[in-house]
Amino acid sequence: MRSILEITQDAIDIVKPSIDKLFERTNRKELHIVVMNPHVKPWEGSFEEAILYEESLGTPETWNIEFDRLARQKAKQAWRESTSNISLQSQHPTSLRDEDVLFYGSFVYGNVVVACSGVQQWYDMLISGWIAVAIEQLTMHEYQM
Repeated sequence: MRSILEITQDAIDIVKPSIDKLFERTNRKELHIVVMNPHVKPWEGSFEEAILYEESLGTPETWNIEFDRLARQKAKQAWRESTSNISLQSQHPTSLRDEDVLFYGSFVYGNVVVACSGVQQWYDMLISGWIAVAIEQLTMHEYQM
């Protein structure tokens, strides 16, 4: 069976054509993706140790906004609370901490947490969802082999 890292990289490669198509309607063509390791829970390790994979699309050296930092903050909040940050911000704001960003863009599907930053927050969330569902379903396929 392939590792969760290999599956994650494959999932992102599978959705990249959709991301490229979506870039035709977004405010920027830049994106940072953070995928948390579904095997590491907040009580088992630090946030940094739990990051499974990160990737930047576009040209990070020209970014005037730290999309990587924002994506990590979105991922940290979703990983910490086991739910997307839009849910926390709109329904459960008591969980918010001073360091949390108030942009949404994470997606939690089972134990898979993905967060993106770079385009409009609703598109960040859409892309995070595509990746999270792809990871879970590719893993399902691995178990069927």
